[in-house]
Amino acid sequence: MMYRIKRNLIIKLENWYKRDNRKPLVLRGARQTGKTSVVRDFGTRFSQFVELNMELLQDRKIFEQELTFDKLLQALFLHKDADRRNPSTLLFIDEIQHSPQAVALLRYFYEKAPQLAVICTGSLLDVYSESYKISFPVGRVENLYLYPVTFNEYLDSLDNSELSELYRQVPLPDFAHSRLLELFHEYSMVGGMPEITSYYLEHRDLQGLQSLYNGLISSFIDDAAKYSSRSSYHYISHVIESAPAETGNRITYQGFGNSTYRSREIGEAFRILEKAMLLYRLYPVTGIGLPQLPSIKKAPRLLFIDVGLMNYALGIQHQLLHLNDLNGAYAGKVTEQIVGQLLLAESAYHQKPLFWVREKKGATSEIDFVYQGEKEYIPIEVKSGKTGTLRSLHQFMGEAVGRTAVRFYSGPLGAHTVFDAKGEPYTLLNLPYYLVQQLPEYLDNR
Repeated sequence: MMYRIKRNLIIKLENWYKRDNRKPLVLRGARQTGKTSVVRDFGTRFSQFVELNMELLQDRKIFEQELTFDKLLQALFLHKDADRRNPSTLLFIDEIQHSPQAVALLRYFYEKAPQLAVICTGSLLDVYSESYKISFPVGRVENLYLYPVTFNEYLDSLDNSELSELYRQVPLPDFAHSRLLELFHEYSMVGGMPEITSYYLEHRDLQGLQSLYNGLISSFIDDAAKYSSRSSYHYISHVIESAPAETGNRITYQGFGNSTYRSREIGEAFRILEKAMLLYRLYPVTGIGLPQLPSIKKAPRLLFIDVGLMNYALGIQHQLLHLNDLNGAYAGKVTEQIVGQLLLAESAYHQKPLFWVREKKGATSEIDFVYQGEKEYIPIEVKSGKTGTLRSLHQFMGEAVGRTAVRFYSGPLGAHTVFDAKGEPYTLLNLPYYLVQQLPEYLDNR
């Protein structure tokens, strides 16, 4: 039995189920992020859990018989020997991308059987939808996204309720810092792919994870054959294999990963892999005020699916065991990856993190991330060291409306008054890396 990971998504699923205007739910996410497991866990809250898998012919063919919707429901519940009249029923349709007919019928669950709770999942949903012209009924379904295990999920899964409560206190007590930093280093080393996280928490065996990491990376590459032509398969495989080394960098498509491949083919590979949620292209904003659209004409920065997979592919996991400051790992790219990964997981509606650049001849300034507040962007730097080295941050704050900036680093919680490029004071909120998911609470209490 695998170690049980407590997922935050359960709370969102409970809120979805309680709503009067509930629609069928489509749970999206990369493969192996735990979608099926979290729905089965949620299903234990119902007296009847009915599961269909569209990879199985006997389940899929029910939707292919051109039945009326009422007859379809009868056939479905009969097939699973379930009671259609049971009000405490969750219908789960897994791997729904394999049945265009099931996708099309989702609208009728909303229109004709709104009392029935329906959740469907599937890997590569957007990729299959595009490749096979599958159209989800607009306005008749809603979406939720599942990402790799986050740090607070990792912490909650340790079954140390006192530590979890301390983590959520604002401000965090000083005495909890060293233990939380130690656990965050552990989490950043292993990563958040559920099978890997579960195995590590159960066995504490880093060596035993190698076959699991290899299997995941191989499955990502194998998937490329399912949604790409023979010619594009090589480009997609190359991008998957090269992405860990390029994570945190601003990328160009021409010759990506020391290849001879052209921009057009690599750009298309990136587009497909981003739809599969295996990597993300983060685009910059160039101004200070709101609102702004990301500048997609500028070179994006690469974010990989998971920090543990990145560390394993780069062969740097054992280095992390002996570091006091994660920012010393891989030129700071490990901390940029984990902060970006956690910001993405905490975002609403699958909003990718943004960063800020100012590019002038002979001088370029860049902020690692910007957090969108109600009235302004709040700049975020991910680095240790003296505040005098934060030159881009001081330049940004010299033009900003707000007077708060954030730094994630290995040190303790604190706030300091520093001075921008114009000599005006502002508050630098110094947060330990492990408080990324608590950022909104600390900004509310500044």
